[in-house]
Amino acid sequence: MNSKATSSTEPEVTLDLVKQHGLNEEEYEMIVKILNRKPTYTELGIFSVMWSEHCSYKNSIAILKTFPRDGASLLAKAGEENAGAVDIGNGQAIIFKIESHNHPSAVEPYQGAATGVGGIMRDIFTMGARPIACLDSLRFGNLSSPRVRYLFDGVVRGIGDYGNCFGVPTVAGEVYFDESYTGNPLVNAMCIGVVKVDQIARAKAEGEGNPVLLVGASTGRDGIHGVTFASEEISEKSEQRRPSVQIGDPFMEKLLMEATLEIIKEDLIVGIQDLGGAGLTCATSETAARGKSGIEIDISLVPVREENLIPYEIMLSESQERMLVIAKKGYEKKVQEIFHKWGLNSVIIGQVTDDRMLRVKNAGKVVAEIPAASLVLGGGAPVYIREKRKPKYLEDANRFNPSELEVPPDFDSVLLKLLGSPNLASKKWVYEQYDTMVRTATVVGPGSDAAVLRLRKTNQAIATSTDCNGRYCYLNPRMGGRIAVAEAARNVVCSGAKPLAITNCLNFGNPYDPEVYWTFTECVAGMSEACRTFETPVTGGNVSFYNEDPQRIVYPTPVVGMIGLIEDLKHVTTMWFKEEGDLIVLLGENREELGASEYLKVIYNLVKGETPELDLHKEKGVQDACLEMIRNGWIKSAHDCSEGGIAAALAESCISSPNRLGAKIRLGDKIRADALLFGETQSRIIVTVKPEHWSDLEKIAQKHQIPFSVLGKVEGHNLNIEGWIDLPVSKLAEVYESAIDRIMEKKVEAVRK
Repeated sequence: MNSKATSSTEPEVTLDLVKQHGLNEEEYEMIVKILNRKPTYTELGIFSVMWSEHCSYKNSIAILKTFPRDGASLLAKAGEENAGAVDIGNGQAIIFKIESHNHPSAVEPYQGAATGVGGIMRDIFTMGARPIACLDSLRFGNLSSPRVRYLFDGVVRGIGDYGNCFGVPTVAGEVYFDESYTGNPLVNAMCIGVVKVDQIARAKAEGEGNPVLLVGASTGRDGIHGVTFASEEISEKSEQRRPSVQIGDPFMEKLLMEATLEIIKEDLIVGIQDLGGAGLTCATSETAARGKSGIEIDISLVPVREENLIPYEIMLSESQERMLVIAKKGYEKKVQEIFHKWGLNSVIIGQVTDDRMLRVKNAGKVVAEIPAASLVLGGGAPVYIREKRKPKYLEDANRFNPSELEVPPDFDSVLLKLLGSPNLASKKWVYEQYDTMVRTATVVGPGSDAAVLRLRKTNQAIATSTDCNGRYCYLNPRMGGRIAVAEAARNVVCSGAKPLAITNCLNFGNPYDPEVYWTFTECVAGMSEACRTFETPVTGGNVSFYNEDPQRIVYPTPVVGMIGLIEDLKHVTTMWFKEEGDLIVLLGENREELGASEYLKVIYNLVKGETPELDLHKEKGVQDACLEMIRNGWIKSAHDCSEGGIAAALAESCISSPNRLGAKIRLGDKIRADALLFGETQSRIIVTVKPEHWSDLEKIAQKHQIPFSVLGKVEGHNLNIEGWIDLPVSKLAEVYESAIDRIMEKKVEAVRK
């Protein structure tokens, strides 16, 4: 229904009310100066959401600008559009982005996660791209907690239900468990789409007199101040913010996508933007600012589903499945006909102006009038560089002497315990709830180093992965940031792809804490160094601050979403062993590094030591060599060494083999045995090759100046690491594949505290 917004009894704007809206006195004075008057209540609401950390990035944008953001194949720079765009040739582009929905998921895990998926998919199809895959990167506390199991269960079901109903496969991701995420889980959703280069839609409003339409679902009170909720810490009061969590409808979103893609293909529009965080406020101000124009709307025309909504509520509502469309003048009826055909609202609520103002009316009466650019990044929104200080905890945390730990007498039991720990164990419990094959483009789904998706009508494919080890970033933020990018690149290389670009989701605590801000800047610096080395520019993403609860701050967790291009489908490579007699070869070298390892955490309950070193030049050499070997057709499997070290990597390649093939290994390195087996030294890839290609690989390794050694061969059905480990692959698989299932068999208690 359409209902005139009521405007009676709006509160008087006072300094106390300003502070309740998350703005400080200095920012209020900036607002008064911009308007040359005191703001109305509606205007205060508009500034509060647009100047929130979630929308303005006011505490992060100065640091984000240090990322490498240029590349020959980029079609849009970071921040220019709703998502990143990369040219992959043949007239096609990949559109991709990752965003967080952490705070909503902490309060209402099912809807928080579901609407996170819905929101990121709208970012993709708003640019004219049909989504082909989703990924997720998730962090929770210890699964021994009923509350954590409730959150884990709700988030996974929310992701699965929304994606499954919408009809886009969820093909990859990662799940970590650590006490630091107990009260504040991290739920990061990524989506990838494909579009013809000449059909990319832009998020801008231009052309005076062009009609502005609101399309899709009706507007309600759900999600109001969702972005300000996301810009504060989780506390005992957060449960009261449940109305700030939006409600999603994947079936309506499917209709919205089809209608949106149709109006873009028919060339009926000038610009389009989805209504996500900050709703109508964000969509109108950002499109106007990008187009160097203005927008005037009348909110009495907005279709609503609740009575007595005031202008403040309509402008701030984050009701899902809505779009703002700037149509070409004269084509608005055609746009409306298309949305009507799909059973969706399509209402002209205003027009583009040339005065660069965001003007909001209610039945003809002006209730807000603000320079559009003053609300957005690069305009009048405040920019801060906060105080930073190296954390005090690092001095003690980095102090670690492995010689003080006894070497375990039984490495069989150590490996089984590691494989049964939730961080290393199979995530089948998660991804078996997802439809991973819908749309039939999935070549490699969950369970290998990266997912691989076939590009229709070509012989090409896209490999994609999300990666970050928060423990590494906690113990050495700069090195952890480097490794997050390096591992994401290594994963797509192991799948046969050349890394192209990244998106990122930077999850940290309160930026006003100098120690948090130091870790943030250091992680960004490390990521930037790695991106320059791998020539993978940052196309955009999301910053999520205030990820903490009253007891703890989450580990600094800068999640990297990487895409890579496979030029020929015959180069697609997986991690599992293929055939008895194949040589098992290590690209890279083993070093005595035990710090920050999963082994230390699981066996000794220690989060100590130095994060493994990463030499970016050596890492690039290993990746380049591996990719060249794959493209020459000599590599039969490839798998990177990460959490759990070389023993876990070998076990995973055995377990994932359809025939449960084993391996006979001899490690001759003269270093401490547990560091050799379970240390997490970087820049290592395990590959298999036919014996006759050994000399070919050796030449490529020498060309790239990388260490190269034979570990053993694929043989039998046991993993045998001479002198240390001898276990049936069936036993390894039983532990690995059932660990999370057994924990989650415990009743998921729908507790709220």
